Amino acid sequence: MSRNTALLVLALAALLEAGGDALVRTGLRSPSTSARLAWFLAGAAVLFLYGWTVNSPPWDFGRLLGLYVVFFFLFAQVISWVVFHQRPAPGIVIGGAFIVLGGIIIWRT
Repeated sequence: MSRNTALLVLALAALLEAGGDALVRTGLRSPSTSARLAWFLAGAAVLFLYGWTVNSPPWDFGRLLGLYVVFFFLFAQVISWVVFHQRPAPGIVIGGAFIVLGGIIIWRT
């Protein structure tokens, strides 16, 4: 698998995990039982797709999981801001910069 393909797979996996978590979170706040169940089922399906996506390629799991953390952090912040209207605090932005820097270091080695 090429490096660019690996990055795309990791980004997709991170989007699926953060999105699945957001679906479950929405279900927890849903007022009706049927809507809650629908959100939970959607979240479970998306989280299964995440697990399959991140674990099916034959890669150096430990190394690439470090890069995955970068994508997960970024997607989680975007979803938090757009879906739940929670802007990242300055500490989150600063800590996130360190996460991204760590991912760059991992990618370059």
